[in-house]
Amino acid sequence: MEQRMRRATRGRVAALATVGLMLATGFVAPAAPVQAADTNLVVNGGFEDGLANWFVNNGNASDGAQLSATSDAYAGANAALVTSRTTTGSGPMQDLSGKVQAGQAYTLTARIKYENESGPATKQFFATMHHGGGTYTNLVSVTATKGQWAQFSGTFTIPTTQSVSTARLFFETPWTSTPSTDPALHLMDFKLDDVSVVGAAPPAPASKTIEVVGKLPGEHNPLIGHKFGADGFGLVHDGRVYMYMTNDTQGYAPNPTTGVSPGINYGDINQITVISSEDLVNWTDHGEIQVAGPNGVAPFTANSWAPGITKKVVNGVEKFFLYYANGGGSSNVITGASPLGPWTSERTSTLIDGRTPGAEAVAWKFDPAPFVDDDGQPYLYFGGGPASTSMPPAERFNNPKNIRSIELGDDMISTEGTAAVVDAPVAFEAGHVFKRQGRYYFSYSSHFGGNDFGGNQQPLPGYPGGGQIGYMISDGPMSWPKETYAGVLFPNQSQFFGAGTGGNNHQSVFEFGGKYYFTYHAPTLNKRINGNTTQGYRSPHIQELTFNADGTIQQVVGTYAGVDQVRDFDPYRVFEAETFGWSKGVATAKVEGSSAQFGGAAPNLVVRDIDNGDWTALSSVNFGASGAQSLTARVRALAVGGQVQVRLDDVNGPVVGTVAVDTPVGQWAEVTAELDGISGVHDVYFTYTGPAGTDLFEIDNWTFAAASPDLPVTLSASTRCVGGKAYVAVQARNDHDAPVGITLETPYGERSFEAVTPGANAYQSFNTRAGSVPAGSATVRVTGAIGGQDVTTVRTVQHPAGTCGG
Repeated sequence: MEQRMRRATRGRVAALATVGLMLATGFVAPAAPVQAADTNLVVNGGFEDGLANWFVNNGNASDGAQLSATSDAYAGANAALVTSRTTTGSGPMQDLSGKVQAGQAYTLTARIKYENESGPATKQFFATMHHGGGTYTNLVSVTATKGQWAQFSGTFTIPTTQSVSTARLFFETPWTSTPSTDPALHLMDFKLDDVSVVGAAPPAPASKTIEVVGKLPGEHNPLIGHKFGADGFGLVHDGRVYMYMTNDTQGYAPNPTTGVSPGINYGDINQITVISSEDLVNWTDHGEIQVAGPNGVAPFTANSWAPGITKKVVNGVEKFFLYYANGGGSSNVITGASPLGPWTSERTSTLIDGRTPGAEAVAWKFDPAPFVDDDGQPYLYFGGGPASTSMPPAERFNNPKNIRSIELGDDMISTEGTAAVVDAPVAFEAGHVFKRQGRYYFSYSSHFGGNDFGGNQQPLPGYPGGGQIGYMISDGPMSWPKETYAGVLFPNQSQFFGAGTGGNNHQSVFEFGGKYYFTYHAPTLNKRINGNTTQGYRSPHIQELTFNADGTIQQVVGTYAGVDQVRDFDPYRVFEAETFGWSKGVATAKVEGSSAQFGGAAPNLVVRDIDNGDWTALSSVNFGASGAQSLTARVRALAVGGQVQVRLDDVNGPVVGTVAVDTPVGQWAEVTAELDGISGVHDVYFTYTGPAGTDLFEIDNWTFAAASPDLPVTLSASTRCVGGKAYVAVQARNDHDAPVGITLETPYGERSFEAVTPGANAYQSFNTRAGSVPAGSATVRVTGAIGGQDVTTVRTVQHPAGTCGG
């Protein structure tokens, strides 16, 4: 195996590595290594699907080529043709990241051919792996004869010390610094076919599905029980609260045997989780925004922590601006067309970093929190971390001056002027501003002391203790002297939730329905999974925020009870199945298409990993006086025999309907079940049953259909004889509390009555013009209004047979 470092301007430094590689340069394949499984890790290696999964190596800025399909194949209908190569490394590439493992052996085979008329009689080619950065390893080589298909065939072992977070396989000719001096020798066109890398694929990742009931029925904190989320920032838009969170679930990987995950690794987090609610108890999971990383909205950033969001009309268009910490060193912003995207990056570099005026002394240029004032002027608050060592120790502890405020430009993606110091006592991070009754409130998380803050120091009287949320009140959004400090808003969460829930915190405040609410996080779900020894995975919480007459804040008490549900849930619409008041044992995943409830701009999620005994539930669903007639679900069966049982008020409550998921396995379809006895307000549990040991189905959305309300009426019908003729007599009494119209219909005629008053009768005797009449029925049509809604009720009433004469 040849491993070397590439530099765009300095070429490569090559070194041979003897790490168990057997290199084949001819046409005879050596014996394959002993492996746990033989899996071909290359997708579309024969190019029968065209160029799917292949692209031109772009590891260096100078790499470039044209890749196309050709019918001149070694086998099958297609091969790949690479032309217009700019470097020796410019060749077909496939990304094997996540497919190969360090310490494992693999067998590589492929066919290659070149035909350039002016090229050499023979030419060496390499199959090479790019492991990220400047690390490139030649895996297998072959010397090909012009015009003939040559075969790569060899084995290689990836060193146990090699990072495989990036592992990209490509095909190239031997490196030279100036290939353009002799392109016929170094940059010839070539064809590739039948590529395979066979070996043991990595084990399946540990399931992230949380099998415990993380949010107990009746409790409203944490907000969700099927995944984690931290640093919650609330945004109110069009009657919903959207919560944006650091995706703590991204690194969660519980051991299949112990159920315990390694501790949280913030360096891996590059996604932001979004949930939303109309009532603060039933939350819809909108999944994750891939913000940072190579495939992120802003690929020039590596992390996305501690999001903050706001909206503003810019050039006549309402936009949403999502700010986030790119690790500790900088902060950035992406732009959305709605609270759910789609998201774009209008910047090509970070918004807040070492170039930001006034932020030079800030250790951590993170935790960006936006605020748009009533006059439309936007501001951003950011910063935290160790205090400057130039300050005296006592000042470093009590007034570290490590947070900043700065004006944003009207475009919301630039700053104006110089950042001002926020002199928050004992400050650590998590600055946030909201406005109430003309006054500005700045809250923040306090530090825990230590050498970063002057060593062993004493806090000034009234200043926050470690890991508390303090706050300040000011008359201006940029003026935060220490004299504006107002006290502790929220003690450390461990005071309320006990062992395993300590640490620092991050908060926001939003107004919804005339009340103020305080968001924070605590490892409560992590605690319910693993007990008092938690691994740092945090969950979102909300408490109501109340104020004293002088504008100061009453200290918040953290509870599992959380906040009251602000409105009943409306079931008579299409709504996402990933809307939970409570749940057990399920997970969610994005699928293709847009959301049926939130429209084309929103991603679509489904509930998945549904096993026998799992369930989801909704809180305080209002079915009205007439109730629900049926439930329709959009489902994809994964096994035969799955069912959804609809229960009221408890997971073991009465079953009022059963949806049989009897659709073709693997296909999306709608299934409907009639419901019995659902009216009024209830918690609704969807309990899932079916064969044990297998995933039963996935669910996309639900729709309840309302039962048609009936106008109350008492009916009777009889037969009688008059003058030897049979008559059918029909009577209808109005039992409604308002006048109704009544129409009596028989085969022998009909009669309509307008405005029949409550308790009055509509009566008609219909002449059959015959001496006898068989048994039959009459139809009574009643029209009126119930609750302002026009209603028509149609009923039938039976009459007996009758015979007249001697």
